[in-house]
Amino acid sequence: MKRAALLALGVVLYAVAAWMVAPGFYDGIAPPQPYNFTCPPPQAGANSKPSSGHVDIKVIGGVSDASSAYTDDGQIVIGFLPGAFEADGKNTISVDIKPYPTCPHPAGIQFVTNIYQISATAPLAKASNLDMLFSNLLPDPDKIYSATDPTDGWQSVGNAQPTRPSVISTQTSSLGYFAAGYRSTSPSSGAVTLGGGQTLPIIVAILIVVVILAGLPVAVLKRRSGPRRDRK
Repeated sequence: MKRAALLALGVVLYAVAAWMVAPGFYDGIAPPQPYNFTCPPPQAGANSKPSSGHVDIKVIGGVSDASSAYTDDGQIVIGFLPGAFEADGKNTISVDIKPYPTCPHPAGIQFVTNIYQISATAPLAKASNLDMLFSNLLPDPDKIYSATDPTDGWQSVGNAQPTRPSVISTQTSSLGYFAAGYRSTSPSSGAVTLGGGQTLPIIVAILIVVVILAGLPVAVLKRRSGPRRDRK
């Protein structure tokens, strides 16, 4: 009885803890959020246009409040620490996020997210955290890139890392245009280049299948020969 009571108590505590952190508890159970593409790939199917975002940040005593700006669909979020902006006597600092309406292809970079312009009425004084959602329909990005001109001059921003499923994060000390992607190279004749770290897992999977198929005849022969040895 004592062990049953302890087990029941453990189940109740687990259920209460799961309820208190419901968003995290259900991570990985729900299907991934559909990505809203500016220029959807053919496999995307039905597509909604990406959203924009706006926030007004108060300045108190010459110091901007902690805040964050994000699009309505949550595909890009930037967080600001207290004093993140050079206030310069302002009472409010406005931040806008807008998806860029077209999809330029800079040389040597393959973007897998939309391009977003982040602008503010004051320059940054501190580095800010930047999160970008990406789609599972395309290869995973390994960098976040930034530029002052969306058609040229793209550079990687900080040390971008995946922080949770389908989200890549970094820190930026300036605002401008942002997109996530990976360095692309020209494929050799007859080669297939997937980029974004996807080639190796596919090769490994193919090798595993080859090994399994190669071992099937041996396994069949062993099964056939086994009963004959038993009869002797």
